[in-house]
Amino acid sequence: MVPKQDLDALNTSVINQGEQVVRLENRTDENFQALTRLNEESTKTILDAITEQVEKPACPPTPKQQACTAGQSGSKSDGRADRLKGKVVVGELEKFYLAGPGLIYDARIDSGAETSSLDARNITRFERDGNNWVRFDVPVPNSEDMVTLEREISRRVRIIQSSTDESERRVVVELQFMIGNHRQQAEFTLTNREHLSHTVLVGRNILRDVMLIDVGKEFATELPDKLPAEENGDQP
Repeated sequence: MVPKQDLDALNTSVINQGEQVVRLENRTDENFQALTRLNEESTKTILDAITEQVEKPACPPTPKQQACTAGQSGSKSDGRADRLKGKVVVGELEKFYLAGPGLIYDARIDSGAETSSLDARNITRFERDGNNWVRFDVPVPNSEDMVTLEREISRRVRIIQSSTDESERRVVVELQFMIGNHRQQAEFTLTNREHLSHTVLVGRNILRDVMLIDVGKEFATELPDKLPAEENGDQP
């Protein structure tokens, strides 16, 4: 026979153990639920990330491109002349606009010539209001026509031809012109350049402190669409 006090101690021990088992089961259930929630949250995070990566990216709206107006009717250009340290960069050939008659020539840029030169025909000197003037004709490009101009003589120069030792006296007048969007007034000698390749020669008197030659390049500038019809203070 087991003593009663031992049975009571055994029952108490069994009850305590049962309570511990219940507490362990409850704790296990709580831990399981917490772990389940954590797994669900982790799984959702992973799925969201995968969805974001595989989702087809939305292309940004295509910016509206400005229509190119070059060559279109009504388009305007202010001309172009690249500059380096404040000087206009020109090629060996440039479009040259002679203000007044409004003629455009292909000008040769020559740093070896001291004074610029313009093809002039029928050069006639005369006097006006006590001052020395000159009347001369300039050719119209791509035409047999001529335009007559009158200018006050600035000075006379003696030119020695490179091919001979003979010298030639030429009159010098001031003319306004444009190369690209650069406008200037400068001296030009008047001489018949009919036998030469270009109507206008741009020399050092224009290039000095104003222009730089990019050797090997041609037509580095562009004249504006709208060109001045008259010279400022145009002579009669």
